[in-house]
Order: sequence, then structure tokens, then C-alpha cells
Amino acid sequence: MDSQNAKRGNRNPWALPKHQPKAPDGLGRRRFLKQMAAASGAVVLPEIIPSSALGKDAAVPPSDRITLGCIGVGGQGGGLLKNFLFFKDVRVLAVCDAYEDRRLKAKQRADAQYGDKGCTAYLDYREVLARKDIDAVVIAAQDHWHALIATAAAQAGKDIYCEKPLGASVQESQAIREAVRKHRRVFQTGTQQRSDSKFRFACELARNGYVGKGHTVQVATPGPNYHPKYNGPLDPQLVPKGFDWDTWLGPAPRQPYNPGRVAWPDWYLIWDYCAGFIVNWGVHHLDIALWGCPELAGEPFEVNCQAVYRKKGFTDNVESWNSTFTCPGGLKMVFTDSQKQKTGCRFIGDKGWVHVDRSGIWAQPESLLKVKIKPQETHLHKSDNHGDDFLKSIRNRKDPVSDVDSGHRASYFGMVADIAARLGRKLRWDPKKELFVGADDANAMLTRPMREPWKL
Repeated sequence: MDSQNAKRGNRNPWALPKHQPKAPDGLGRRRFLKQMAAASGAVVLPEIIPSSALGKDAAVPPSDRITLGCIGVGGQGGGLLKNFLFFKDVRVLAVCDAYEDRRLKAKQRADAQYGDKGCTAYLDYREVLARKDIDAVVIAAQDHWHALIATAAAQAGKDIYCEKPLGASVQESQAIREAVRKHRRVFQTGTQQRSDSKFRFACELARNGYVGKGHTVQVATPGPNYHPKYNGPLDPQLVPKGFDWDTWLGPAPRQPYNPGRVAWPDWYLIWDYCAGFIVNWGVHHLDIALWGCPELAGEPFEVNCQAVYRKKGFTDNVESWNSTFTCPGGLKMVFTDSQKQKTGCRFIGDKGWVHVDRSGIWAQPESLLKVKIKPQETHLHKSDNHGDDFLKSIRNRKDPVSDVDSGHRASYFGMVADIAARLGRKLRWDPKKELFVGADDANAMLTRPMREPWKL
């Protein structure tokens, strides 16, 4: 999970920007976007000139800047804020968080970057979305908040960078996808591995048949090695000063405050706020599996999953798992926690395999790693910087590398595996209807109730 990598000192979710786009000369950003929106959808927009080429101290006219609001500025959200502040053609106008100290710290960081007091701190995300001068939002609140904030942002006409997964249920993920497409917004999912060249190369090897006819995809992500940090009493406690517990809970069930519910990584291990690492961490390598083998998401499949669930303190979602997705033609994906398989994603064909993880890429035969993808072969969306790719897409109104559809698919694969484990039987999935076949009890689990007055 991204915030965990940040805390462990690993590299940022995406590197410092190499290219920073700007609107064409002589044409203000908002005027430019209005003219493009009025033109035919078939118009091909010009290549954007990176403003970074202008030099360190080059000024970007206010009309050319993309204005951002950052919603959720804790560990991962704070890192995203810091990275977006490096772009000269971006202006962060608002920050929002349930923790007063976090939002004030984020405001101070933005103000220090710009040398003024122009960033406003908010408790309520709806105040950020109501601002007409904000073009896009960066959402890094807890998982159970993603759907409400993202759908409202799309309705408000904002482009969206949203951390994964797309909600805490399949229905929430579907709602985000539908809102983004209905309102024609740019949406970048925080599955930043797509902006890493080794993941792209592994997927291109698989899609162009360099491993032969593919028959198996193996996916493994962390899970059991994460344990709750909080070891104190579980009785209700006083809410700390400066923390709005009701806002943090939002649509989650009403519970008395206890630090064990909000500690890191504890909230990731609690069903009310997160479906567990089968989804939250799983989404990363499942996304790569589906990028390199799109047939997995396009065909009906059977899913079988065995899982062990957490029981310590407040924690209660999935701890370890072993699932298999099987398509009618025999193609299958084995998705487990990383104690059962090597972490990452492996594409296996009748001529070899390629395995990719954040730590490297391997293949058999090893000569696959020296392959040059031919011009006429499949080339996937090239992105070297996840944030920059989002900004370019805002300007050219094209889908970014991790668009809302890819984010949705990668999110629900972990969710349907979890449902199969909870019901303790094999289930059949229809990808066109996005429903289980002949399983009303399983379909009922595609939706989570929301605490009043919250609703999608």
C-alpha cells in the first residue's frame, strides 16, 4: 500500500516531474479548454510543450495554471500534495482533512511553496467542490469515503485523481465510473505502477505473445504481514482535540471513538473502512494482471477463494487468502497473499514467463528482457510520471494511463474474491452485467449500506 511505502522510506509514488505541460502560447488555460470542449470529439490536440523547459524560475500565467484541491492530506495524501506542489503550472488552492493539524500543516506547506497565504484549509470536502476556481481534486481519504467524494466531484465538474481502490464495494466503484463517464471528467486512479516502465514492458511482452499462448497469471500481494499497531483498551475514549470523529466516519457505521479505529495500519484492517488488503493492496498487481491480460476482465469466470479473517482488537477483514479465477477457455489467474506466491504479477505462456514487481523484472528465457517491441506491435500508454500524466490528460481531455475503467476492474476483482470466501463456495461472474450468475446472496454483497444521511 502506498502510504506504507512512504513510511518505510521507499521512493515516492511517482518521481519528481520531468515534464510539465502548459497551454498553447497565447491561449489561456480556461479559454483553451472551453474551445476544445466545443470542438468535435475527434479533434486531435497538439502535443503539449512542457513548462519545465522554460527553466526553474519561469513564471506560468495564472490563466494557464491547473488549480487543485487536495482532500485527505495524511500520509499518502500529504505525499501527493508535496509532489503536485513541484509542478510550476499547478496551484493548490485548498486542502481538506478531518484532522485540524494535518490540514493546517498542508496549508502551511502550500503557502510556503507559493510565498503567500492563498491556500485555504477546510474540514468539509463539499466546500472545496463548491469553489468554481478549482479545476481538479486529489482524493486520498479513507477507502470508505472514495465513492461519495469522487461522484460529487464529477458532478461538480472537477477532474479527479483518486487513490485506489474505487470505493469499498463493487456498487461504489460502479458509481464512480458512471459519474466520471456521464460528466466527461478526467480520472486518474492511484495505481501508479502503470507509470513504471518495467510494468509496462512486462505487459507488452505478454500482450504481444512473447511468452507464447498465455494460460496462467499469478498475482500475489502483501496481507498477513500487516498487524494492528494499537494495543490499548477497546472501550470508548475521548475524541482528541482538533479531530472531527463524525466527519472521519462519514458513511461508515456509527461507533464510539477509539484510537484503535484510526491508527495506521489498523483502519486498513477494519471492514467498516476498508475491504482489506485483498482489495487495497491487491488492486495494484491485479491492475497489472488485467493490463497485460485483458481477457481476464472480458470473459465470464468462476472464482473460488479460501480466506482467513482477522480477529485482534477491532480488526475483522481478510488477513490471508488463496483464490483462483477460471475462464471458460482454460485461462486462469491465481491470486493469493504474498506468503503463498512471489509478490508481483507473473504472465505464464507455453513459451516462457515474465514476472514483474516493484523490486524488479525477471523472465524465462532471460532473453525476453532484451526484446524490443516492434512499431507494429501493441504499445501501451506510456507514462513516466503518474501526476504529470494526469495533468496532461486534463489539458488534452484524453484518458490517463490509469483511467476510471481500469481502476474499477482492478478494484472489483479483489472484492468478488472476498465475497466468494465469505460465502464459502465457487461463484460465477458475468462481466457484462457485473453480477454473479444465479447467486442472489452474493449479489446482495456487492452493495454496502451507508450511514444516514449519506447516500450515493
